[in-house]
Amino acid sequence: LLAQSARTVLAQEPPSGTLLVVVRSADGPVASADVQAGGAKAVTGADGTVSLRLPAGRIDVIVTRDGFDPAAAPVDVPAGSDARLDIAMVPQSEIAETVIVSATRTERRIEDEPLRVEVVPEEEVQEKIVMTPGDVSMLLAETNGLRVQTTSPALGGASVRIQGLNGRYTQVLADGLPLYGGQSGSASILQIPPMDLAQVEVIKGVASALYGMSAIGGVVNLVSRRPRAGAPEREVLLNQTSHRGTDAALWIAQSLDDRWGVSLLGGTHFQNRSDLDDDGWTDLPMYRRLQARPRVYWDNGSGRSILMALGAMSEQRRGGTMMGATAPDGAPHPENLDTTRFDGGLVGRFLIPGGRVLAVRASSMTQRHEHTFGSVTEGTRSRTWFGETSLTGTSGRHTWVGGAALQRDAFSSPEVPRFDYTHTVPGVFGQDDYAVTPRLTLSASGRLDVHSEFGTFFSPKLSALLRPGANLTFRVSGGRGHFAPVPFTEETEAAGLSPLAPLGALEPEHGDSLAGDVTWSRAPLEITTTLFYSRIENALTYRELEAGPYAARIVNAGQPTETRGTEFIARFHEDELDVILTHMFVWSTEAGEAGDGQREVPLNPRHTASLDILWRFGSSQLGIETFYTGTQALEDNPYRTRGRAYVLFGFLFMHRVGPALLYVNTENLGDVRQTKDDPLLRPAPLRDGRWSVDAWAPLDGRTLNAGLRFRF
Repeated sequence: LLAQSARTVLAQEPPSGTLLVVVRSADGPVASADVQAGGAKAVTGADGTVSLRLPAGRIDVIVTRDGFDPAAAPVDVPAGSDARLDIAMVPQSEIAETVIVSATRTERRIEDEPLRVEVVPEEEVQEKIVMTPGDVSMLLAETNGLRVQTTSPALGGASVRIQGLNGRYTQVLADGLPLYGGQSGSASILQIPPMDLAQVEVIKGVASALYGMSAIGGVVNLVSRRPRAGAPEREVLLNQTSHRGTDAALWIAQSLDDRWGVSLLGGTHFQNRSDLDDDGWTDLPMYRRLQARPRVYWDNGSGRSILMALGAMSEQRRGGTMMGATAPDGAPHPENLDTTRFDGGLVGRFLIPGGRVLAVRASSMTQRHEHTFGSVTEGTRSRTWFGETSLTGTSGRHTWVGGAALQRDAFSSPEVPRFDYTHTVPGVFGQDDYAVTPRLTLSASGRLDVHSEFGTFFSPKLSALLRPGANLTFRVSGGRGHFAPVPFTEETEAAGLSPLAPLGALEPEHGDSLAGDVTWSRAPLEITTTLFYSRIENALTYRELEAGPYAARIVNAGQPTETRGTEFIARFHEDELDVILTHMFVWSTEAGEAGDGQREVPLNPRHTASLDILWRFGSSQLGIETFYTGTQALEDNPYRTRGRAYVLFGFLFMHRVGPALLYVNTENLGDVRQTKDDPLLRPAPLRDGRWSVDAWAPLDGRTLNAGLRFRF
């Protein structure tokens, strides 16, 4: 009797129900779609429906079909009755291929990231290479939400402002490593060649929860190209500009076997100095630069990989008064900068039992500057050591990351030893992405840093991703970060540290940011609108002194710096035509010159806009660009208080002949130039020795460059 009862129980089927799956797109029913639910599989009919007999309970349904993005949704199947599930499918995007983002640590598709990441894909990177082969300034300047601001007109130094924030708050990384220092100097942007880049990832707003205390404005991560399987890649670029500039670069990448690969980027870049308005003052500096970056890659094809990189760069820059000329005071005033930098880094990812990923990152950088400001010479040395280990895994609907990091930054100068420092910052961090439903993902991250001089800081970050429909995506994120006081500002880049009083007792800066965006996409069009707000408390401010042994000092502002604005970007891609339209509005205020009240932050145009058209036909490509820059407040300018608005036009033509790509590029066809309106040189220097006014418009005017990229 017991045996018979057992056989009867085992023969009974578990409770089940019937599920009707209805698959539709904006154009109607989707036929021949593959539907998978539990262990059951079926294909939709001409009416886009399929009926499945499934065990009762909660089941995930996955639908795939060629030409559409995969779709998934959970459903509760009731026992002994029917249920219905409607699934909307979206045509596979023609605007962007699958883009994997590494800047957020989880290595996921960009459309699945709760935190918005702006990505410049390889196609656009390759286009910008022929515009400025020597540096990434053009590539970053034409990225929505970013502005490359000249900080030292005499030497051409520049910083990257993200959504209107000061450039010193931007952390520039290479493959996630601080190879350009813990706080990138303005000249480094002009010393990074773009030829070996696969893509550029930009996180806007406070990113301290991910990258520590140097990223309260945002992060720019430069991702390198990897060797491809098969034939080696060898490419030479030769470029000449109308301002007597020459670029020569070599890129080699080769797979040694199914695991090992190597690459090498080498280049030399030259430009003669120019005085376009014949006033004896350099408008475009002279530079001579040599650099090389070899990399070694290892990937076993089973989730374990290592990237090792070395870098070396040497550059000379010459500006200030032209040879034989003098400043208005009758004396020559040269401004020179010699730079030597060596760096090395390692990135390792290892798949370990349990499906978890152990990641290791480490780097070291040392940089020497020899800076001349008239009769004053400053030699400085900066060093950064960095190490980090983290573990990534999944648990149900959670994707989590936890780890620890250590960074050490040191600065020394024999001429200005009062600013020497060594900061050691160990930290621990964690992040959890929770997929509440297939349409809603929440992300929370936090980091605890212990600064050797300024104490302990906690940096949180919260983000959410909502996809309410097939064509709509909403994101919102907010965070808080911190920034330790250092003597580097945009003013000290131009004037040096010698005129600056000792730092004294300064409080760390605290930054908060909040942003939300909505994206609507339906091939061939994608539109994104963003609202953003940021607030910097205890912002370090450069204050000029009227008397005493020093010309200026750095103080904590009594009023916060607040920035708010909007971004708009529309992309159209169909067949061989790409059109990108952007607009950005920024309203930024800070403490007034007297330390109280509020004023508009200088050099932040309220409105900027661009239109970029690229048309491919046969073996050729034609690009047309238009950029609008609105008025902006100016500071310490004896000629005007606001810079006037201007429009720049340019075009690019490329034509491929076998292994050779020939190109001609023009920038600023209308020859807009600041020195057509006002001199760059002041009638008399400021007390800190600065002769140049700030650059609020192009200094180079119309520029033509042409060249050849040859693959062999």
